[in-house]
Amino acid sequence: MKSLESKKLLLIKYKYLYLMILPGLIYVILFRYLPMVGIIISFKDYQIFKGIWNSPWIGFNNFRMLFESTKFYEVFRNTLLISVYKIIFGFPAPIILAILINEVRNELFRRTIQTVVYLPHFISWIVVAGLMGGLLSPNDGIINNIIKTFGKEPIFFMGSPKYFRSVLVFSDIWKEAGWGAIIYLAALAGVSVELYEAAILDGTNKFQRIVYVSIPCIMPTIVVMFLLRISGILNAGFEQVFSLYNSAVYSVGDIIDTYVYRVGLIETRYGFSTAVGLFKSIIACVLVIIANSFTKRISEESLF
Repeated sequence: MKSLESKKLLLIKYKYLYLMILPGLIYVILFRYLPMVGIIISFKDYQIFKGIWNSPWIGFNNFRMLFESTKFYEVFRNTLLISVYKIIFGFPAPIILAILINEVRNELFRRTIQTVVYLPHFISWIVVAGLMGGLLSPNDGIINNIIKTFGKEPIFFMGSPKYFRSVLVFSDIWKEAGWGAIIYLAALAGVSVELYEAAILDGTNKFQRIVYVSIPCIMPTIVVMFLLRISGILNAGFEQVFSLYNSAVYSVGDIIDTYVYRVGLIETRYGFSTAVGLFKSIIACVLVIIANSFTKRISEESLF
């Protein structure tokens, strides 16, 4: 009874905080949890005019077709490779950028740099695709003009399976590194100045202070962001890939999300595309549990 009364008192005491949470909670329920009912489509031969409940039940047939499809293994491999490349090259980028910005002492210059690196995040991928197409054009693109000045043949980056994944990774880093640095800058702002002063008294240089003070202090943030990145490893970036790829690079650029788009919306195979999406979600859930237990063992930091 006492615990129940104490909970009621806390509820009354923090009622305005709970009211602030309410809109977000309603959003999550309406747009995250209620749509999960649609997962049942993956076990049915969904027919749009019959609806979810009246469509014939086919059990695991959609999943069987999924695992028998050679195309699915290709897009699954592409998704993993592109995501792994983005983690290897893209995950450290905002951390390095945040540390570099944090070391700038001129306030005006620092704010200018922050603004400049944030701006690409607000540019849509359609616009970025146009910019990349112009920069990498084999006819008059800046990059190929530089290549030509060295007597080399121009490269069709956007249509070459050899270079397309590199284009995806580079454009993703350019667009999102500045925005991702915000979290690490906030974490660095919370590092005690006394730690830096103590390090200076010990005779450390700037690089050593970064290695032995800055990075360890923001390690919990890095671990949490890494776990979140692992949980989304099968999200290779639908908007980006859809805006940049073409039929010439399907073999290396076609990912699960673009495959689901074509199969589900264009070919109207709703049950099969839902099965693909469900499989993707299960794999992502397993990966985040594994990554969480692994990081908990080596760093004692975890999500749960």
